[in-house]
Amino acid sequence: MATLRHAQVKKHVRGLCTPLGGVEGSAPPTSDTHQQHLPADPTCRQRHHRRHRGGNARGNALTAFTTPNGRIRRGTTGGTAGTGPGGARTRRARVLAAASTLATTALIAGVVAVPSAGAAPAAAADAPTAAADRAQRDHRAEARGVRVAAARAAAEGIDWAACPGDWELPDPVQCGWVTVPVDYAEPNGDTVELAVDRAPATGGKGAHQGSLLYNPGGPGGSGMPFPLRSTTGSEVWKGLAEAYDFVGFDPRGVGRSAPLSCMDPQEFAKAPKPAPVPDDEADKRAHRKLARAYADGCVERSGDLLRHMNTPNTARDLDVIRAALGEKKLNYLGVSYGTYLGAVYAELFPGHVRRMVFDSVVNPSREKIWYRANLDQNVAFQTRWNDWTAWVAEHDDVYGIGTTAEQVQERFTALRAAVKKEPVGGVVGPAELLGFFQGATYSDRAWAPVAAVWSAYAEGDEQALVDAAGPDPSDTAGNVSSENGNAVYTAVECNDARWPSNWKRWDRDSTRLHRDHPFLTWSNTWMNLPCADWPLEQREPVEVRPGRKLPPTLILQAERDAATPYEGAVELHERLKGSRLVTERDAGSHGVSGLTNPCVNKRVDAYLLDGTLGKRDVTCAPHAEPQPESQAPAQAPDTATVSAP
Repeated sequence: MATLRHAQVKKHVRGLCTPLGGVEGSAPPTSDTHQQHLPADPTCRQRHHRRHRGGNARGNALTAFTTPNGRIRRGTTGGTAGTGPGGARTRRARVLAAASTLATTALIAGVVAVPSAGAAPAAAADAPTAAADRAQRDHRAEARGVRVAAARAAAEGIDWAACPGDWELPDPVQCGWVTVPVDYAEPNGDTVELAVDRAPATGGKGAHQGSLLYNPGGPGGSGMPFPLRSTTGSEVWKGLAEAYDFVGFDPRGVGRSAPLSCMDPQEFAKAPKPAPVPDDEADKRAHRKLARAYADGCVERSGDLLRHMNTPNTARDLDVIRAALGEKKLNYLGVSYGTYLGAVYAELFPGHVRRMVFDSVVNPSREKIWYRANLDQNVAFQTRWNDWTAWVAEHDDVYGIGTTAEQVQERFTALRAAVKKEPVGGVVGPAELLGFFQGATYSDRAWAPVAAVWSAYAEGDEQALVDAAGPDPSDTAGNVSSENGNAVYTAVECNDARWPSNWKRWDRDSTRLHRDHPFLTWSNTWMNLPCADWPLEQREPVEVRPGRKLPPTLILQAERDAATPYEGAVELHERLKGSRLVTERDAGSHGVSGLTNPCVNKRVDAYLLDGTLGKRDVTCAPHAEPQPESQAPAQAPDTATVSAP
């Protein structure tokens, strides 16, 4: 067996997207893949930073409009989009374990008002109607508000300037601010300043097609690294970079845009966290207590902005950014949760869309958002985990972990039990272990690095696992970013749609799924459980059926994607008339645009550059399966089959 020592392992895992819930490392961009995300990997952004909440310390409460890294103004009527960039440094967390990492690309929740026990039957019967009427009034007010905000932004524009040095966005990337209402029903009330950046198109004036906006997912992911793709010289991005200004932004509550917080970041980073799989009812009660404390902490630390954190408001923000850029129509690329954001935008503003690409799709069905989407995810993650264990077994000559998938699984089960009894380095327990290994289920680019760390640990190198899966208390900025991402994830997830409030249902569903799909189920449950006790009103999800006003769109999906199961792409395809679905058969990486499959990439270019979709859906052969680190990766064949429209 080839032995990978600690120095080699550190090289292999640096910059690896190891999930959960969200993301990050800091790998430099490469020339052969544009989903090898910039300084920080947007595809995984949504997962890696979301760790299980392991404590109930909340720190000092913050009011909504005193956030340190973003700017919120009270009662402005005009805003100041052109004050120039600024704010505290936000950088990506290193590859940290995301304990009890949830795996959904977007989650949110909602409840309707329930009459009191003493209410008269007639009043109870009238409650749904009253709630519906109130929702309609709110919707009309918000529609008026976004028109006001967009007109104001169009008049002001964006005062582009060089980005602050500590933002790590060098020339030619430029930065600025766009002002949006906290509450679109009150467009002249409190406002939030959203951080935005761009890399101007590299082609001539005749080639320019406007701006291409990007969202990497989450909720809680930052799109600010996206413009750097224009600067890498990558052939994959070259054509698009010539035609479009690449535009990124921090959504409301994220990064520099009035960042949310639900607990002290250093407490959030502490490890080991409680083991995700409960041994008994006492363990479940402890997890439920942590979830309630976390939900309460969101209210205490995030103030008034919290109740306005939802996907429809972020979609409205996106339209205001469009107007500030001077664009009549939106060009958009959304990955993971970014696809749901795009779908909601398409529903609210179908006439404002020019071209829209959905990559790795969240199921937009109101019945799936978000509780049932997580249940589906548990099944998909188990399937992808099984793919990886089989691959590790195929390469036992390199890793020495097991010659069959069953042996690899047995070794993992034994490892999880061992670190539960005695955490590695005092910090890597079952939750941290799962957070690290979940990286292999997000992207097969992580298959070899994760296996290399495990192999090194099995050979006696404990530090390899500590470095890859443990926290870094000294990385204060990274821990702030991770906690912020988790807070936004929870806020949007819990405000957006209805979640069950009855613990018995959560317990029943989790217990049932865990029997055959144990890899992620309980971790996913604890990640989302704050939504069961969310102290704010929750809403009905948006019904995504934009109709004929929406121009044709492009949908991309890997068939074995775990974070966003394939059925979600099929559902969105059926709802978006005239759309085309490009499927990467037998592949499972989350986020397929710009990877090493030319069959996929050339269809993205054809659509965004020429508006060409083709007459039928397309199924592409999978990109080449990863090889152990000692072998060079191959490129996927450029082959495809067409499907009936």
